[in-house]
Amino acid sequence: MSERLKIAVLIPFPADPRRPQGGVEAVAVSLVRALAQMPQLDAHVVTLNQAPDQSGVVSWEGAAIHRLPPVGGPLLAFAVGRGRRQIQEYLRELKPDVVHSHDTFGIMARGFPRPRVFTVHGFIHEDTRYAGGRFSWLRSRMWRRVETAAWADQPHIISISPYVRERLRGIARGVIHDIENPVARECFDVARKEEAGTIFCAAAVCERKNTLGLARAFEILSRNNPGARLRWAGPVADAVCESSVRRFIQEHDLAGKVTFLGPVGSEHIRAELAQAAVFALVSFEEGAPMGIAEAMAAGVPVVTSNRCGMPYMVRHGESGFLVDPTDPGDMAWRLGELLRDAGLRQRMGSLARKMAEDRFHPRCVAEKTWRVYQQAMSDFQKNSRS
Repeated sequence: MSERLKIAVLIPFPADPRRPQGGVEAVAVSLVRALAQMPQLDAHVVTLNQAPDQSGVVSWEGAAIHRLPPVGGPLLAFAVGRGRRQIQEYLRELKPDVVHSHDTFGIMARGFPRPRVFTVHGFIHEDTRYAGGRFSWLRSRMWRRVETAAWADQPHIISISPYVRERLRGIARGVIHDIENPVARECFDVARKEEAGTIFCAAAVCERKNTLGLARAFEILSRNNPGARLRWAGPVADAVCESSVRRFIQEHDLAGKVTFLGPVGSEHIRAELAQAAVFALVSFEEGAPMGIAEAMAAGVPVVTSNRCGMPYMVRHGESGFLVDPTDPGDMAWRLGELLRDAGLRQRMGSLARKMAEDRFHPRCVAEKTWRVYQQAMSDFQKNSRS
C-alpha cells in the first residue's frame, strides 16, 4: 500500500458541482471535497455521465473525477450487466486501495476483490413502487432482489440512519457503521434574514415527497395566516402529481401564495434557507433527506414526517415537529404554531444547528469515513492471509 491511501468513491457526481441534482449528488460534493482535503488520502471519484462528451478525467478540489460514458438502456439491466463489467474493468486499471460505492454503484461493485465499503442512501425498490407506472410492482420486486443481494455481499456498510440499519437487519452480513450524510460547509455559514410567514421545501415534485399533501396543509394554514407563503425548490419527477398539485392550487386560489422554483443550485437553496421561517418536508418515504440536514445546519426549524428516517433527524418539540404525512390538519397546526411564535422558531433553530454541527459537518463525516476505510483495509488483509 502506498503512503497515501488511494480511494475510489463510486457515486453519482454532478456535471456542475454547484448545482447537484438530488440528495446523493449533494452528498458527493460535500464528502469528496472533505475527503480530498485529508493528507492521508488520494481521492478519486468514478462516476457515470449524462452525456458522452463529458467523459474523461478532471481535477476538482484536490480529487480526480473520472467520468465514464453514460448509462445505456434500463438502469437495472445496466447495473447488473454492462455497467458492472465497465466499472470493474475501470477499477482494475485504477488499482485503488479501497472502493467506496454509493447508490446503484454498490450493485456494480459487487464481488470486486478489494477492500469495499458501501453507503446505503435509500431503497430503489421503494422509490420504484411510489413512482408507479406500467409494471411498477414487478420492477420494484426485481430491484429488491438485486438490492438485497448487493447488501448481503458488502463486507462494510455505512448506514446513514438507524432507519437504514433496521432495514438491513437480517440481510447484511458485513460490518455496519453508523455515519450520517454530510452537508455543504457553507450551510453552516448561512446568515439568517427571516421573512415572516415563509415556508420552504426542497424536494422533487412527486407522490413520494407528498407534494399534494403539503399543498393541502398549506391551504388549511393560509385560512388563518393570510401572510403565509410556500416556496418549493425541486424538479418535477412526476407529471401526474404536478398536474394534481397545480389544479389544487388554482381551485383554492393559492397561486399568489405558492411558488415553484424548479431545480435550483446550492447557492439558491442557501438563499432560500436564509429567509425561511420554517422548513417543511412531509414525505411518505425517506432515509435521511438532505433537505432536513441542510435546514438544520442553517438554523431553520423543521416540520417533517413521523415515519422512516425522519424522526431520527428531528427531535420532536425541540428542534422541530414530527407530523402525520397523511393528515393535512396536523401539518397545518404545527406549521402555524411555528409561524406564530418567533421565540419558538429561534430556540428550535439554534438547537437544530448545534445538532447539525455534531452530526453533519463534512469534516466530522470524513474523519469517521476514514476510520471505516482503515478497518476495511485491515479486515481484507486478515482475510487474505487466512
